[in-house]
Order: sequence, then C-alpha cells, then structure tokens
Amino acid sequence: MNFSEPVIDFDIPPSMPRGGNRLSRWLGRCLLHSIGWKLRGALPDEPKLIIAAAPHTSNWDFIIAMGTIMSLGIRISYLMKKEAFFWPFKGFFLWLGGIPIDRKAASNTVDQIADWYSTHEQCWVVLTPEGTRKKVDKWKTGFLRIAEKADIPVFVVAWDYPSKTLQMLPCWQTTGDHAADADAMRDMINAHFVARHPEKQ
Repeated sequence: MNFSEPVIDFDIPPSMPRGGNRLSRWLGRCLLHSIGWKLRGALPDEPKLIIAAAPHTSNWDFIIAMGTIMSLGIRISYLMKKEAFFWPFKGFFLWLGGIPIDRKAASNTVDQIADWYSTHEQCWVVLTPEGTRKKVDKWKTGFLRIAEKADIPVFVVAWDYPSKTLQMLPCWQTTGDHAADADAMRDMINAHFVARHPEKQ
C-alpha cells in the first residue's frame, strides 16, 4: 500500500475542527494499515457535534480511534477530571483536546460541557455511551442531554471487528426522549456491528 494515499473513502468537510499535521496523518494511516482497519462512511460538515462511539468493550477501541483521528486530521475533545490539569501538564492536556470537568461544581457535567461548546467555534467531543468496557443493560443518556442542551447533532461511529471497519454513520435524529433514543441507537448498533468482545456488547 502507498501510505501517501488516503485510507478513507469520503471527503474532509470544511467545518470539521482540524488538528495534527502531515506527519501525524501519515502515522495514523500507517497505524490503521498495520492492524488492517479501514474507515467507511461520511463525516458531517458540522463545526460542533458530539460523537457517540460504540460498541466499546476493549482497549483496542482506543488504539483504532487514535489511528482514525490522526489519519483524518480531526481535533477531538474528550472529558478529563479538572484535577489532572495542573502544571506542567495543563497546556499539554488542553492541546490534546481535554475538557476539564469539575465534579464538585454546582453545575453538573452536562451544563459544563454545554458551556464549553458555547465558548468554542469548533468542537467535536467523543463519548462512549456505555460509560464502561463492561456489559451494560442500558446506555447512559448524558451524551443526548448534552446534545439537547448545546443544540448540536449526535454523530454515531461504530467499531465492527469482524470486518475491521470503523463505520461513520449519519447523525442521529433525536426525539427528546433520551431513554428511548439511547435504546434505539443501542439496538441499531448491536444489530449491525460486532465489538471485540461481543459477549460484553
């Protein structure tokens, strides 16, 4: 394979928050190629959204996600406890996309992340709806409440280990019923995609 060729079959939208450089994109493509993974689907042309990534059952999910983020040149934000943002690591964690969350604050996590969106022109935040790599009966609904509060789309990404494909799915049309939306999204993911550990799915 020629590593100068993209491993993606869709365009990079102009509104997507960008990160990295030519070297990091090349390294991301090398990583995905070395483990045999490919990307499918389309990235939404949205400056702000929340990414629901599932089914999450393994640390390998993170490695595949990092290869994808690097190869596409996306700047992805993620949640970290506020206590981790101390010198000399604060600037580094912010550069990586970390969002400091104060678990002791009067405002809850949903409000804090919604406020973060309001102060950033471009922001894609990734969450795993299960909230753990263990088997769960229900998805957490925090990502849907964040989407509603910040008035942003929910972009769905799925790992499928049998085909070694990370699938970019259309943005989910939420109904306002967070529990019903989470159940419907989980049923759709489980019906079409298989985790590294299916028994935990």
